[in-house]
Amino acid sequence: MLEEVERWLADRSWSAADRPLDQLLDRKRAAGTTVSVVLPALDEEATVGEIVEVIRRELIEGPATPLVDELVVVDSGSRDRTAEVAAKAGAHVVHRDEILPRLPALPGKGEVLWRSLLATTGDVVCFVDADLRDFSASFVSGIVGPLLTDPEVQFVKAMYDRPLGDAPGQGGRVTELVARPLLNLHWPRLAGFVQPLGGEYAVRRSLLERLPFPVGYGVELGLLVDALHTVGLDALAQVDVGVRVHRHQDGQALGRMAAAIYRTAQLRLSRGHLVRPELTQFERGPDGFVPRTYAVDTEERPPMIEVKEYAGRRVA
Repeated sequence: MLEEVERWLADRSWSAADRPLDQLLDRKRAAGTTVSVVLPALDEEATVGEIVEVIRRELIEGPATPLVDELVVVDSGSRDRTAEVAAKAGAHVVHRDEILPRLPALPGKGEVLWRSLLATTGDVVCFVDADLRDFSASFVSGIVGPLLTDPEVQFVKAMYDRPLGDAPGQGGRVTELVARPLLNLHWPRLAGFVQPLGGEYAVRRSLLERLPFPVGYGVELGLLVDALHTVGLDALAQVDVGVRVHRHQDGQALGRMAAAIYRTAQLRLSRGHLVRPELTQFERGPDGFVPRTYAVDTEERPPMIEVKEYAGRRVA
């Protein structure tokens, strides 16, 4: 991988345990920074309540000074009890269509995240997917932490293991098959992100409000690429929060996600890009995530009919 990325991995990759909650609260009080947590939700009644309860208990009501000032669930048209469950657990629930009603809402996760900026006021906005199981408050405190302790950091992604059933590390299929190759080939400075498509990330509002939002599944890749171009690699960071367990989608849904991500990348590639034929992947080691870089096959063989030995055989 690029030397710049190796340096970045050493300087801008942390563990949630590196910043204890007491330290974060001290920094938050001193700076007066406010934090909003947003859960985009569509038919997530089975999991959204527990996530809200954990955040309220450990990050709002538990500490003497709340780490989280706003906890907002944006419902994008659930047909189940998502809104009711989230409100009962203590979240402020708002329907996507109630935000900026003069613009008809478009379907997609990115649309919800974009509109959430109008429904929140925090200096730091933390996005958390609403389908997480076995949720830990460190998913929030971990990624908010660098923004409260380092003024140079503006965008923080969570990194984690993603099991697929009983198979460790096999989740994130679209990440490994689509997003990681795209980033390594065209935006190699982003090759150090373990989970570039993860839905858990915290960003300073002053940056988020300057970025365009793809309305669909391409939002995570689009925000990451545009943040790189807007504030540079050293303003980006990642924090290890352990293991992410969530609902997995079927192959057709993943195909739709992959297409949206590819289209998002295609739009950004039209600005000019760098192609670098290497791919960096990550494995969990005893001291954290370890990068492994492999060459990507770029050579092609010509049609066999153009090979003289083959053509000669046909003549014979």
